[in-house]
Amino acid sequence: MARYTGPKDRLSRREGFDLFGKGAKLTRLSVPPGVHGPKGFTSRTSQYGRQLREKQKVKRMYGLTEKQFMRYTTLALKSKGNTINKLFELLESRLDNTVYRLGFAATRQQARQMVGHRHVLVNGKKVNIPSYRVVPEDTIALSEKAFNIPKVKELVKEGDIKPPVWLKKKGGAGKVVRNPVREDVTEPIEDQDIIEFYSR
Repeated sequence: MARYTGPKDRLSRREGFDLFGKGAKLTRLSVPPGVHGPKGFTSRTSQYGRQLREKQKVKRMYGLTEKQFMRYTTLALKSKGNTINKLFELLESRLDNTVYRLGFAATRQQARQMVGHRHVLVNGKKVNIPSYRVVPEDTIALSEKAFNIPKVKELVKEGDIKPPVWLKKKGGAGKVVRNPVREDVTEPIEDQDIIEFYSR
């Protein structure tokens, strides 16, 4: 399935959660999309339906296709140790997400665009693959061209966004201290529902 390019508000309203960090710009979050109004929320949700919605929420939050998300989940299920930790390690250590977590971009979509436009350097080399996986000791920096983008310059200057503990940030550069784990993700996610969905 191709990547969704339609209205972002529609996806957030469907999941009842601000998926893309729009904050106050997001309207009618409590009302599901479509012509039927709130009717879709009044019926009881089955266990499968609940698991599906949680899977869709996380997949859309990270901006992944179904194929990409299934691949990450399959790798996590096959790995040794804590499956949930492994899944979120794979999701969080994507380069686009790392740029977002460092506060160099307002949304993951903006971070993905910056990576795709070769504005991000990993260990001094330009990387334009959003799914590139960063590892401990990697350094992530912005190119000089990126600092000329007004929005990026504003974000770096403000420095309001505090990165998670698995990252260190100084100005327009950051470093991966360790692999991320589930506890580093603050968004409300019922991770067990996702694992159960793919374990059927």
